[in-house]
Amino acid sequence: MISFIRIFVLFAFCFATQAQTSQIRGTVHFNNTPQEFVNIYVKSLKKGTTTDQNGQFEFSDIPYGVYKVQASFMGFQTQVKTINLESDFVDLQFKMKENIELLDQIVVTGTKTFKRKTDSPIIVNVIDSRRLSETQSCNISEGLKFQPGLRVETDCQTCNYTQLRMNGLGGSYSQILINGRPIFSPLTGLYGMEQIPTNMVDRIEVVRGGGSALYGSSAIGGTVNILTKIPKESAYELSYSNQWIGDGAMDNMLSGNASVLSHNEKAGAAFFVNKRFRETYDENGDNFSELPELRTNSFGANLFFLPKKNQKLETSISSITEYRYGGEMVDKAAHLALQSEERTHHVLMGSADYQINFNQENSSFITYISGQKTKRKHYTGIIPDEPVQYEQFIQNPPYGNSDNITYQSGIQINHRLEDFLKGSNVLTLGTEYVSDDVSDQIEAYNYKIDQETNTIGAFLQSDWQVSPDLNLLTGVRMDKHNLLDKAILSPRVSLLYKLKKTTQIRATWGTGFRAPQAFDSDLHIAFAGGGISRITLSPDLKEERSNSFSGSINFDKATEHMVAGFTLEGFYTHLNDAFYQHHTGEDEFGETFEKRNGDGATVQGFTLEVRANFDQKLQIETGLTLQTSQYDEAIENIEGLPTKKEFLRTPNTYGYSTLSFMPNKQWNIALNAVYTGKMDIAHFAGAPEQEVDAYKVTPDFMELSMRIAYTVDWKQTKTALEIFGGVKNITNAYQSDFDSGKNRDSNYVYGPGLPRAIYIGVNLRSL
Repeated sequence: MISFIRIFVLFAFCFATQAQTSQIRGTVHFNNTPQEFVNIYVKSLKKGTTTDQNGQFEFSDIPYGVYKVQASFMGFQTQVKTINLESDFVDLQFKMKENIELLDQIVVTGTKTFKRKTDSPIIVNVIDSRRLSETQSCNISEGLKFQPGLRVETDCQTCNYTQLRMNGLGGSYSQILINGRPIFSPLTGLYGMEQIPTNMVDRIEVVRGGGSALYGSSAIGGTVNILTKIPKESAYELSYSNQWIGDGAMDNMLSGNASVLSHNEKAGAAFFVNKRFRETYDENGDNFSELPELRTNSFGANLFFLPKKNQKLETSISSITEYRYGGEMVDKAAHLALQSEERTHHVLMGSADYQINFNQENSSFITYISGQKTKRKHYTGIIPDEPVQYEQFIQNPPYGNSDNITYQSGIQINHRLEDFLKGSNVLTLGTEYVSDDVSDQIEAYNYKIDQETNTIGAFLQSDWQVSPDLNLLTGVRMDKHNLLDKAILSPRVSLLYKLKKTTQIRATWGTGFRAPQAFDSDLHIAFAGGGISRITLSPDLKEERSNSFSGSINFDKATEHMVAGFTLEGFYTHLNDAFYQHHTGEDEFGETFEKRNGDGATVQGFTLEVRANFDQKLQIETGLTLQTSQYDEAIENIEGLPTKKEFLRTPNTYGYSTLSFMPNKQWNIALNAVYTGKMDIAHFAGAPEQEVDAYKVTPDFMELSMRIAYTVDWKQTKTALEIFGGVKNITNAYQSDFDSGKNRDSNYVYGPGLPRAIYIGVNLRSL
């Protein structure tokens, strides 16, 4: 009897133990649609499955207990739910959210309001701080090369000023903003892209084409908005790198960032500091530099304060000091070198924005003020060969001074209409005032530019969400420029249609104008033909008008392990009364040019961008642009040479490619390439290698680079140490036919901005 009882109790215990198992089941949705192939994983049990075509999953025979169930899918944020199994089953519901970093960042530049990229009727590309790091970009000039439709070129062999070309148009057709404000003046545009360090930048938003009329009518090629770092948490970062250029010229950079956030998160500040020293570099062995010496010191801060729940105040201030010297590599005063350019810049920039939301967050009022002040001392000169001229030169060397103040203020009102013809509409109304005063003078050359421009602008925009799949953006801008007799209206229309959840189709039309004023390249004095070349404005110069059209299709598809997609964009811009530089001969100092109006010009082409991300371990991006840029009627670039329709310094083909491989949290391997196709370029006589004026067709270039980084996390100190190194321009695809000597044509420069350069560095940051 006792044995029977024991056996009964044992069976009862086994049955009870077996009965204490359960079932985990559930469904995964995205936008109320079942999501297939989502990975479901119970870590403590090391059990996993995937959802079926109905978005459902199931685990059976799970013992009672507490578990964490994870749902993950490429292109979406990982979701984790904690459950306590103590009944027959648990039913879970996962609502997936897209991973913003991979698919759909929040952008502001396209419409002056915050929108997700897939909801913006204007294509906005983003260069984040990670991309800037992986390409080892020291400044934004280097970082902007890795975007479709963009090309950064070096335009002077002596001082190395750069300009950004967008969709085949020169630098003065693009507007560069800092935190949405146009304080990049014509003078700042000469060297400013190299003066802004990347550790100052949170991200860069790029809008190609003339669809950005809200940011100024001259943004015909597009708009680049540099958004500086804002405090998100209390953190710090310190970085040092050492770069060996060519046969050994040194380039050292030290940078630091720190941010603090109050306990209630109602106030914060982000600080940056950057110091750089680069030696001169001589490629062809003539003791004249191809890369100038650079000494840069910059620092600044961004601050925010939330007085109340519905109010926000943001301020920023930064200071940049840069010394730049190129030419004969001698330890003398600039005017004692056979040929040289020397510049010392002191730049101070700042802004303040105040925003208040009201009407249950459906309305907002924004007022802002921003400005920059630049003081520049500079020298550009060649020592004459004749004794009499030499004495005159030494007694009155051509040193100059530049002063530039840019100021902007404005207000903006946003109002959301929730029930607008069965859709919703965000109306944006604003007005702003922009002033730029530039003075640039070299008494020895009788050279002087004293230009003040003032623009009063107003804009109105309707961002109408007609339906979940259709968005119509219409806007108009009115500008009264002090150099024009009448105010000019610049309308624009953009249409977005979403095809399912993977595809966006866009079309944009916009107009714009450029006033008859001196732009960045006009303020550069170049060496040519044994003298200096200067640009003046024709007394009959009138504004240049533009009509721009673009259309695009954007596709992104997420699967279990991959996000992949492409963007194909076509663009067309016609310029009426297009500006060009007419060679008017020479005077006692050198070559002279005059900016005139031509009959017109057309820039057209298309850009293809392809991208893929595999399990967030391998990411590939490639962009290629094919285009043509031609004047309607051929123009004269050099007196005595045939006229040309083609834009000079404008290749018909250019592109980039990046690849990032992250096998684990410790390693990051990045490869990138920049391609520049053949182009026409003018070459003035004067150097021993060039006895006559001529046109040249440059070779094409492929600049390959690599970066490898290894990171160690010290969790005890909440610190990460990254050690990195790499090679820029691995194959040394650098220009091989630079002019030599003091009489070189300094504008005869093309191709990559650096020869082969090897670098190593270390980065220390908080976790």
